Order: sequence, then C-alpha cells, then structure tokens
Amino acid sequence: MNFSFKLSEIKDVVIKDIQKHIDERGWLAELYRSDEIDDSIFPQMAYVSLTMQGVKRGPHEHVYQTDYFCFLGPSDFKIILWDNRKDSPTYLNKMILFLGENRPAALIVPPGIVHAYKNVGGKNGLVINAANKLYAGKMKKERADEIRHENDALTAFVFD
Repeated sequence: MNFSFKLSEIKDVVIKDIQKHIDERGWLAELYRSDEIDDSIFPQMAYVSLTMQGVKRGPHEHVYQTDYFCFLGPSDFKIILWDNRKDSPTYLNKMILFLGENRPAALIVPPGIVHAYKNVGGKNGLVINAANKLYAGKMKKERADEIRHENDALTAFVFD
C-alpha cells in the first residue's frame, strides 16, 4: 500500500478528558455515562488489558465495532489513528495522541479508523475498552471483527 497520510484531526474520533476525583483513599473516575454518549456506541462488553513498558498493540481496525478506550494510568500511551474510511472527509488523515496518567481520557474510535498504541511511560499501564459490539459475537460464535495490520510487512499503517 502506498498512502500519504496528513497529520490532522479525524472526523468522528472523540477525546473526552476524564477527571480523577482524588482523596486520601486514592481516586475515582467516571469512564462513561449513558447521558453523555450516543446510544449507538453504548458498551456491550468491557475488558481491561495490561500493556508492559515499551510494548505496542496494533495497528488494527474494525468494520462494525466502535471502541471506547479509557487511558487513565498508571502509565502514558502514544496512540496513532489513521482514517481508512474512503467516504470520510478526513480520509488519509493521521492523529497522534498522548493519553494516560498525565492526561486521563476516553477515546472513541469508530469503525474504519486504524488504531495502535504503545506504552511510552515508565510503568506497566492499564487500558480499559468498553466496545459497542461483543467480541466474536454472541457466545463467541462469529468471526472477530478485526482487520489486523501489525503482521503485514507492506502495511501503510506504520507506528512511528
């Protein structure tokens, strides 16, 4: 693939800063509220992953699924997004974000947006995802909605 990406915002990608409410016990943060997100992206499942220091996940994309990532810490992540939707006004745009401990935020990634992230902080980091589709469908009996680019040596979606 020979694409030329433009570093700019991507339509439909949403970044929602998350406020940590800190007291002597630690902190609490609201990840999502049904009165703040559209019904079409309301979570159907959630998972948490631990990403070791210096480790990258992705790039991959979904055909139908919207990801609702929460980057809260205890580390920071570099996230790269590429708009791979040919009908989008921001097709071939690329975004680079730094979210996590120093900027806690939710990141809404719609279908057709290739995404990858790397733990660039000094600690192992947690990432929460509350996706709007079930992974591999009901009872995990369907194909996973993923297009994986990370093992393609010729991919245009290079994490730099």
